[in-house]
Amino acid sequence: MGAGIIGLATAFRLARRGHAVTLFDPAPATGATRAAAGMIAPSAEIAPGEESNYRFQRGAMDAWRTMADEIAAVVGREVAIVQTGTLIVGWDASDRRLIEQFRVVAEEFGAPMRGVTRDEQPQLFEGLTTRITEGLVMDDDGWLDPDEAVTLLMAANEALGVRLVRERVRSARAVDGGVVVESDSGETTANYGIVATGASGLPDGLTVPKSPTVRPVRGVTVRVQSLDRSALPTVRAYVRGRAFYMVSRPGGYCVLGATAEEKPQPLVEVGELQRLLRDGLDIVPELESAPLLEVRNGLRPATTDLRPFFVALEEPGWRWSSGHYRHGVTLAPLAALDALGAIPS
Repeated sequence: MGAGIIGLATAFRLARRGHAVTLFDPAPATGATRAAAGMIAPSAEIAPGEESNYRFQRGAMDAWRTMADEIAAVVGREVAIVQTGTLIVGWDASDRRLIEQFRVVAEEFGAPMRGVTRDEQPQLFEGLTTRITEGLVMDDDGWLDPDEAVTLLMAANEALGVRLVRERVRSARAVDGGVVVESDSGETTANYGIVATGASGLPDGLTVPKSPTVRPVRGVTVRVQSLDRSALPTVRAYVRGRAFYMVSRPGGYCVLGATAEEKPQPLVEVGELQRLLRDGLDIVPELESAPLLEVRNGLRPATTDLRPFFVALEEPGWRWSSGHYRHGVTLAPLAALDALGAIPS
């Protein structure tokens, strides 16, 4: 259940293993996946107390390259993965102190990084305000286009015989020797069931465990047509204590973020959007004349300790994959491997 990036990747890996897979989702890839910018950035996402997350995510780039090869073997086209690194900068003195705090934690985690200055490497600062003269580069980071990844995963799943049911699951339960789901068109039985519905939680009939629990955290991204930094590191900045990023793709298609509102409504508030755009203009002045293409939002599934999980539910045959929070795209191929390990061949 669930055809976001986690559910699609999981279905793909299971189908390649030879399982018959039925995938339920009334609107595939329209939740958090649609709002995602597509960064594969274990180093830039480092945060105090999240060392285990960093260790887990370090394998994401290789895992994505492997899955891209597997997808290409099915549909003849790879998901493009771009590894240009991340440039982390600060707007003012207090933001630069935040970068120094980040640097200390990143060093403790053993993350590779290097300091850079505008005087020595001016090309790295292309398009950024001239008040920013230094930063940190995390060379191991990269990005992909989630829209492209979804398109190719959908095509690969179809080629592998995955049955996509564009219906809402009303309830789910365990039965002798398997599982049953009830959707709008009736009941479907299977040997095993995996719930990958992100922040939506579990359907009726399945027991929510005491731990882990999932809460929705709203995120908003803005898409604009602006400068092309696709061959340069992705920009991440602290702006008056808030986080901002810009992922630039070939042709100048740019995705701006990041917001994180502890609110369960999938909508865009004027104040939230205004803060994001103001931060973007401060860091990248050229955005002043950029055409606004689209605003997207989604609810990301976050756990109390911000760790993803793949757990067996109380009901036999059922597994729950969630808690990926802001790392859903990064962790999709690794989450799919969790499913392979849990479902017998």
